[in-house]
Amino acid sequence: MFSTSDAWVASLYHYPVKGLSGQRLSSVDLGIGQTFPMDRAYALENGPSGFDPAAPKWQPKIKFLCLMRNARLASLSTHYEHSRHTLTIKSGQDTLAVGDLSNDAGRKKIEKFFDNFMELEKRGPMRVLEAPNHSFSDVPKKVVSLINLATLAELEDRLGISVHPLRFRANLYFKGLPPWSEFDLIGKELQIGSVQMTVVKRIERCAATQVNPETATRDLDIPEILYRLKDNADLGVYAEVKSAGKIAEGDLIKILD
Repeated sequence: MFSTSDAWVASLYHYPVKGLSGQRLSSVDLGIGQTFPMDRAYALENGPSGFDPAAPKWQPKIKFLCLMRNARLASLSTHYEHSRHTLTIKSGQDTLAVGDLSNDAGRKKIEKFFDNFMELEKRGPMRVLEAPNHSFSDVPKKVVSLINLATLAELEDRLGISVHPLRFRANLYFKGLPPWSEFDLIGKELQIGSVQMTVVKRIERCAATQVNPETATRDLDIPEILYRLKDNADLGVYAEVKSAGKIAEGDLIKILD
């Protein structure tokens, strides 16, 4: 078994609104059995989904706007200001919409924007969804997603082209382990900063990774490439938080005995 003595956190991200821009974090406080705070805390319902904010249950991503189906979302630059609950949507330097997601008037501004912006891909009225302590993540269990940057570098070498890390919309990007060795961590408990987490499963990639986050075009069929190279579509791993604490960029990653 390899050592993680040289592995470290390169960057941290959360994605406040499902399908929209990621936001880089210098550090993050994690709770037991929780996602990154404000990770996929909101979603944009694309026509009636059946989601009930009073009794929130996990639903598949296709019920909402998502990059798997809606590549055009990647052409927007969005930022969520947590202290004011405000979502700002830009294209280049132009501000297209601003709304306070904590009240009806602010949500309606954002919904009206997406009703127009996604007109050709609408299945019904757009609606901003959220519920306390709920995450609109791709999997039912609350987890943290990790990407080994050495794996992406090896993939780039084999393809002879650049593969932007944010295609994979991970929470934690790390360096210092051999390519693909993150799969050997499944079932292992890690210490990262003051947090302990257990790596639980591989991440099977979907069509969302086809979308270039810089051009909003589907220019690489990542699932097909992975099947061709590896006989599966897996890249990255999920982990469950087992002890609360803080993780920061630069923290070492250690395997616990």
